[in-house]
Order: sequence, then structure tokens, then C-alpha cells
Amino acid sequence: MAHCGDLLIGQLEFYWDMHLWPRLQGLTDEEFFWEPAAGMWSVRPDGSGQMVYELADPVPDPEPMTTIAWRMVHIGVGCFAIRVNTFFADNPDNADMFDPRHVPAELPRTADEGLEFLQHWYTRWHDAIRALDKDQLWQPLGPRGAYFADDPMLGLITHINREVMHHGGEIGVLRDLHRAGVGV
Repeated sequence: MAHCGDLLIGQLEFYWDMHLWPRLQGLTDEEFFWEPAAGMWSVRPDGSGQMVYELADPVPDPEPMTTIAWRMVHIGVGCFAIRVNTFFADNPDNADMFDPRHVPAELPRTADEGLEFLQHWYTRWHDAIRALDKDQLWQPLGPRGAYFADDPMLGLITHINREVMHHGGEIGVLRDLHRAGVGV
């Protein structure tokens, strides 16, 4: 009989293999950076040419619409990379999962790089959580979890699954709108 970890990790695998990853195939740079509305957040070069993932604190109300590039980087960074770097990589300072040092220094400049970036961080997250045993899945996150310190790793996995499915669905809708010529 499958345990909670197998079910949650299997849920992410199924969504990735059957829905999100196939839906991203053939993504073009035009779609990746498409902005059908003014003021959208994206991933853009700053004054030095370094790609920047646009954010604001506090987040404006209403929140800006976002490009496919932004959503893919959000999944790659906000869901996978910072969690991998917090819980499964060398983290000598025990920095919590909201520490900006966990954000990868290089962000994608093209749709192809975006796909590689997303695949890389998904694989690292997937392989790390797949390797956890039952006890590790139920273990509290501890100080690295910040204000979620008492929550188990299974709680974090549940949250990541929701976020990936939510933003992945939005990517699909943006691709559909682009293909239909809405706002193009």
C-alpha cells in the first residue's frame, strides 16, 4: 500500500509527465516573453545585462499579470530551487527558505533556456523528495522552514504541488490565448 509520500510525489510526477512538461514543448521566445497587457511582470535584463525576476514587496494590489517567462521562473525558483538549496544542498549557515541567497544567480534568457532551467530544478527537487523515507517525510522542517518550522516536509511537498499545478495551468492558458491570437 502506498504511503502519503508516495501519493504526493506520484501526484507531482503525474502532473509533470502528463500535463505540464508536454504542454511546454515547442515554446517559442515570442510566447515566453509575450505581454498581452501593459505592466506585466516578466524576466528581464537589468542595467548590467543580468536577468531579473520581477517582484515587489509588498506586492501591489491588484497583483500585476505575469508572462510565461515569469511563471516558469517562479516555478523553477519559488517552488523548486530555493527549497532544494535550503533543504537538500550545502547550506552551511542554515539559511531559511526565504533567504535570497537560495535564488540561482543565472536566470533564463530564452524559452529554450527556460525549459532547461525548469527541468533542471524539477529534477533536483523530485529526486531529493523521492529519496526521503517515511520518517524524513514527517519530520518538521525546523529553523530552515522559518515560520513553517513545525510543519512536516509532507506539508511543504503538498504546498509545492499546489503551486506547480496552479502556475502550470496559468502557463497553459497563456499559451492558448497566444495561439488564438488574443492580444497579439
